[in-house]
Amino acid sequence: MGLPQILGLQPTARIYKVGLMLVALGTIFVTLYTASSLLLDDSARASLPSVLGGNKGSNQDPAQQVPVIAPVGTTLDLGKIPAARISYDLPAEGERLNAAIVVLVRNSELDGLRKSMRMFEDRFNRRFKYPYVLLNDQNFTQEFRDGIAAITKNELRFGTLDSDYWGYSPSVTPEETERKLEYNKNRYLYGGSLSYRFMCRFQSGKFYHHPLVRDLDWYWRLEPDVEYYCDIDYDPFVYMRDRGIKYGFTIAPREGRRTVESLWYHTREWVKQNTHLLPPRSLVNWVMGTDGHYNLCHFWSIFEIVDLSLYRGEAYESYFNYLDNAQGFFYERWGDAPIHSIAASLLLQKGEIHWFEDIGYKHPGNMHCPRDPQMHAKCVCDPAKSYTYRSACQTRFEKVNNMAKERMLEIMRNSETSYLSPPASEEEEKKS
Repeated sequence: MGLPQILGLQPTARIYKVGLMLVALGTIFVTLYTASSLLLDDSARASLPSVLGGNKGSNQDPAQQVPVIAPVGTTLDLGKIPAARISYDLPAEGERLNAAIVVLVRNSELDGLRKSMRMFEDRFNRRFKYPYVLLNDQNFTQEFRDGIAAITKNELRFGTLDSDYWGYSPSVTPEETERKLEYNKNRYLYGGSLSYRFMCRFQSGKFYHHPLVRDLDWYWRLEPDVEYYCDIDYDPFVYMRDRGIKYGFTIAPREGRRTVESLWYHTREWVKQNTHLLPPRSLVNWVMGTDGHYNLCHFWSIFEIVDLSLYRGEAYESYFNYLDNAQGFFYERWGDAPIHSIAASLLLQKGEIHWFEDIGYKHPGNMHCPRDPQMHAKCVCDPAKSYTYRSACQTRFEKVNNMAKERMLEIMRNSETSYLSPPASEEEEKKS
């Protein structure tokens, strides 16, 4: 028996049509409401009235709601920038040091930095909430500022580099630099790049004097297009401070010999003139063999966590200024990595340098993934692909111990005949 008969009505085609229309309208309504609930974000969905009565978001814990926040000083156009998934975890307990995450970046590297920051936020900074200092030799575009602001709710500080930070060493000329760039352009990576040399000089001895960095006690260097594989559930800054560690790294490769042809000669010259600035013992034998030569080992400074008192100290400042007048930043291609590494090895003991084995990290070219089971439990990477455990420099770091200053000077004196003058370039050798 149908509904019309129950109601005492005579079934007609018109009644059936009306019933079908009501069923169809009900189906359409349920379909549209379900689709809108799936497509709208949490904050918009919370404002919809519930079919079952009341507001769906009215009893929601405010801590679980996701507000849309534009950091002070930025313009966040969510119509142009797709909203990223932002973590709103409560801050981790414990003190915060006077530290920041420092990035040297171009406007054109927006996508690469967003990728790096997304992983860095997920792995560490969503909970520890250190500010970011972003530096550029050009003015940051509004698109860049908005794109970075959409990734994090942590403080962002944008700065521009003038010629005091991004420029030539006082001992070189643009004309001779151009000639050297032409000669070196096919000898090694970035051999013909002027901007790369500006970058190496800036990262070697200028960045920590920038107004946005000079008041910091600690810094952590971040780069575009890097990957962080492991959850970092403690504060490396506090870890280092509490243990007297000055320098932290993840990867230790070798430098290209042609890029630093005269760096060790000039380092030895500086050492002879400044023995009073050197500590009684140091890890110098990590970079120097028993023959007194530089073995090209260095900490890959694209990841480094540093107590900035190391770089601002009298010894490092003296070392950098000496090198800045030796022309090698521009006439060769001295990188900040070997300079930071040689200085740390000369000025620090082994206990003041730390390998962050538990921080899985990748920069195009090399990667590190911890193989210790307890460390790897917090990571998403393959230890078998890790460069670090195959690195001769990493193995050397684990084996060597501190060397007395007197022993270092003795080795240097015994190999003096090898360094009576800077090594000649291949071009000069051909002329001789």
